[in-house]
Amino acid sequence: MSLCLLQTRSLLSVFEEDAGTLTDYTNQLLQSMQRVYGAQSEMGLATEQLSRQLLEYEKQNFALGKGDEEVISTLQQFAKTVVELNTLHSELASQMADRMIFPMIQFREKDLTEISTLREVFGIASDEHEAAMVKYSRLPKKKENEKVKAELVGEVAYSRRKQHQASMQYYCALNALQYRKRVAMLEPMLGYTQAQIHFYKKGMDLVSKKMDSFLVSVSSMTQSIQAQLDSEAEAMRVTQRELLSMEDTVYMPDRDPVPVNRTLIQKAGYLNIRNKTGLVTTAWDRLYFFTQGGNLMCQPRGAVAGGMVLDLDNSSVMAVECEDRRYCFQITSPSGKTSMTLQAESKKEYEEWICTLNNISRQIYLTDNPESFFLPGGVQSSISASQKSSSTPEPEDLIVPGTPIQFDIMLPASEFQDQNRVGGRRTNPFGETDDDCSPESDDSLLQQVFAVRFLGSMAVRSGQTQEVIYEAMRQVLAARAIHNIFRTTESHLMVTSSCLRLIDPRTQVTRISFQLQEVTQFAAHQENGRLMGFVVEGRDWSEGTEEGEPSFSAFVFESNTEGEKICYTISLGKDIIEAKKDPEALAQLMKNMPLTNDGKFLLLDSETGDTANGGAADEEESEA
Repeated sequence: MSLCLLQTRSLLSVFEEDAGTLTDYTNQLLQSMQRVYGAQSEMGLATEQLSRQLLEYEKQNFALGKGDEEVISTLQQFAKTVVELNTLHSELASQMADRMIFPMIQFREKDLTEISTLREVFGIASDEHEAAMVKYSRLPKKKENEKVKAELVGEVAYSRRKQHQASMQYYCALNALQYRKRVAMLEPMLGYTQAQIHFYKKGMDLVSKKMDSFLVSVSSMTQSIQAQLDSEAEAMRVTQRELLSMEDTVYMPDRDPVPVNRTLIQKAGYLNIRNKTGLVTTAWDRLYFFTQGGNLMCQPRGAVAGGMVLDLDNSSVMAVECEDRRYCFQITSPSGKTSMTLQAESKKEYEEWICTLNNISRQIYLTDNPESFFLPGGVQSSISASQKSSSTPEPEDLIVPGTPIQFDIMLPASEFQDQNRVGGRRTNPFGETDDDCSPESDDSLLQQVFAVRFLGSMAVRSGQTQEVIYEAMRQVLAARAIHNIFRTTESHLMVTSSCLRLIDPRTQVTRISFQLQEVTQFAAHQENGRLMGFVVEGRDWSEGTEEGEPSFSAFVFESNTEGEKICYTISLGKDIIEAKKDPEALAQLMKNMPLTNDGKFLLLDSETGDTANGGAADEEESEA
């Protein structure tokens, strides 16, 4: 009996140790399974969020949207597929919870907890049996009390029965645990594996039946995009090699071989802008400028987009001189309240910016066909195509770019009063003199007066070709259109055999006069017959030479009659000058031309009307 009890106690300790190890392992295994289940649940939430994020692509406002339509439709299809996959993931998580997590929790809470409870009950029963045996062992040997002895005997018997029942339940539970632990280990993994197989089967059905053609098309699209990327990268590598092979002169300012384009209505590039930093101090900042419609825009460094700087419609753009900078020009708003000074990087950029801004100021960009403005017969072209040929010099060869234009002559009334005060002779603003042109000393055979309106004058490079007159007409008319200068004052142009005089019809004061010999060229516009102009040669003593360097100025007029008549009269005056050198030639000329009663050449009827006798001449708007 004692040997059997010893074996039972030994086996019990082994079974109890095994049950403790199983409890620890079960807790660790359950934690691992719960982690897998948590990951699967998170996968469902993550795929759901992924689907929503794919649909958000369409709502993004990308600055570059090339090819986005195809990408949007593809991502929408992927989002739909992800939603279906999310359903499968959610179903898999549910199966894991039912078939893996729940059996393991049930094993831990039912079987392992039962073992722990029965162990406690067995321990209590054993303690009660030990206490009963201690009491029974204390019975006296000599004086036995039958009643006490009977009570102790009954207590021992009850405690033994109770211990025996508790031990039998505990031992049976320990024996059953050896079988239940095997099922508990296998059943959750069986459920996990079956759930995964079910998930993959449904996933394969989804992919094979619904997505095969879609995935093939997406694969082809990505391959096509990759091919385009490779081609673009190769082209960029070729361009980089070409750039590396170029000489340094390509990157040098003022070395651009491309001619100036004067027909642009859009322009972009870096300019330096002058900003005030104090009452008298300024600073220059290099910023990126570009035109957009009728606005000048500026994009600072680091900015995503540009902002409007100035409205260019009807603004004034002209070259200005800066003490410390080259290639400067100024933009002034129509009201004159806003202006800015900018500097270009090179002469070509300087000229193109001025031309472009002037073209925008004239609102050419609003027309249906802006190119027509720069073709023969357009607003900016004052010379017909028949006047241009392959031998026609470039505008830069005739007139220096940026040459200022004078649109009016100083009013003679105040100037005449100033002359009377100081007793001196008037000096006109162009440097010409009135020698031998006063009415008192004029004994010419020719005297003809024309009603004209002065449009403008400017310095030119040459006086030996009529092309310079046509180019001056073009630039004067274009400048008047750009600056909205349409008002002109009527004057009288008197042509004699010795000089040209521009007379104020109200005061009869000579505004300006030229020696006829100084007029090197004169011509009328071949399309607009009322336009005419002439070139006058003067002297420039700024170089310090004794005789002075020859300089030329072009004057443009609009007449009430045909410009050819004025040109014919000037030509006749020059012929008279030449004929005066030979009396026989003069006599022959007078014989061939009709004369008036006072011996002057009879050319034209008077076209000045009452204004020739001092009538007032109001300001008129030029029709040129």
